[in-house]
Amino acid sequence: MVPLSRKIIHVDMDAFYASVEQRDRPELRGRPVIVGGRPDARGVVCACSYEARVFGVHSAMPASQAYRLCPSATFLRPRMDHYAQISREIRAIFYSVCDRVEPLSLDEAYLDVTENKLSEPLASKLARHLKAEIKRATGLTASAGVGPCKLVAKIASDVTKPDGLLVVPPEDVAGFLAPLPVTRLWGVGPATASRLAELGIKTVADVRGCSASLLEHKLGRYGEVLTRLSWGDDPRSVESSRTPKSRGSETTFQHDVSDLSQLCETLHGLCEGVGAELSGLDLRARTVTLKLRFADFKTITRSCTHESPFAASEQLYRAARALLFAALDPAPQPIRLIGVSASSFALPGEPQQLLLPF
Repeated sequence: MVPLSRKIIHVDMDAFYASVEQRDRPELRGRPVIVGGRPDARGVVCACSYEARVFGVHSAMPASQAYRLCPSATFLRPRMDHYAQISREIRAIFYSVCDRVEPLSLDEAYLDVTENKLSEPLASKLARHLKAEIKRATGLTASAGVGPCKLVAKIASDVTKPDGLLVVPPEDVAGFLAPLPVTRLWGVGPATASRLAELGIKTVADVRGCSASLLEHKLGRYGEVLTRLSWGDDPRSVESSRTPKSRGSETTFQHDVSDLSQLCETLHGLCEGVGAELSGLDLRARTVTLKLRFADFKTITRSCTHESPFAASEQLYRAARALLFAALDPAPQPIRLIGVSASSFALPGEPQQLLLPF
C-alpha cells in the first residue's frame, strides 16, 4: 500500500504556451489562442488556451481543423526559446522549496517535499506557496496535486485544472481513485483500455473487483501492476538526480498523411518542442531518433548519432528531416503517427557543437 510518510506535489502549468502568449499580449486575454502551425498550412496545434478548448480544439489537431472549429481564434507560431526561459524561472522556484525535483517537461514537475527547505510539515501549504510564487514571478497560473505517491499527485493536479489545488491524504486515496476512469492509471492507453473493456472494466473500482489471475492472463505482468495502482500503490520515487535517457514528442494524425510538406511541418513543430525541453533542462544530445507509424500500423524507427552534442531545435530538425526523407524513399507512404526524440546526452562541461552539418 501507499507509504504514509511521503509527501509529493505535482505542479502543472495551465495551457503553458498559450498562457504565456496571453500574458505577453494583454489583448489576447480571455480570447481563444492557438499556438502551432498556420491555419492555411499543414501544421498542427502545439497548445491552445482554455477559451479555444471550449470549441473542441486540442493539441496535435491539424491547424486547419482547429480553424474550422474556432475561426475567431488567434493563431501564433510557438516561441520555444521564450517558453524554455520561463520554465527555468519556474524550476528555480521549485528548487527554492526542495532539492528533490523531477521535471517531466517544460511545464510540469514532481516535487518530494517530505523534507523541504522551508521546514514546513504541511504539503498543502507548500503547494499554495509554489502556486503563489509562480504567479508572482511569471504572472502565470499553475495547478497542483498533493498526495502520498506520484500517481495520486498527478491525477489530483489534472482533475482540478485550471488554477486548482487538490490534496489527497493517504486515508482518502482508495476512495479518490475508485470512481475514476481506468485510463487515469499509469500505463493504460487505448489498446490496454480496449482489452480491459472486454472484461467489463471501465473504472478503477472495476479493476479491484477483477481477479488478479484474470488480469495477469489478459495483460501479462502488467496485470499485477494495474491491481496495485488501482489502490494507489505507486512506489516510484521522485528522481531528482537521474539524467533522463531521452526526451521526445510524437503526434497521431486524425487522417493518414502522405504529403511530405505536411510531414515536414509537423516534424518541425515537434523538434521545436523537444529542442525547448533540451534547453530548459540544460541537456545536449548526440542521437536523434525518428519514429513513424504507417497506415497499416507498421512502426519503424530510424536514428543517427553525431560526434558532438547539440541542443538547438533547428539542428534536431535537420537531422530528423534527413531521416524522414531516407525512410520514405523512393516515395512517401501514408503516415499515421510521427515522432522524434533526442538521446545520448552529453556530460556537463563537454564542448557544444554550434553548427551541425547534415
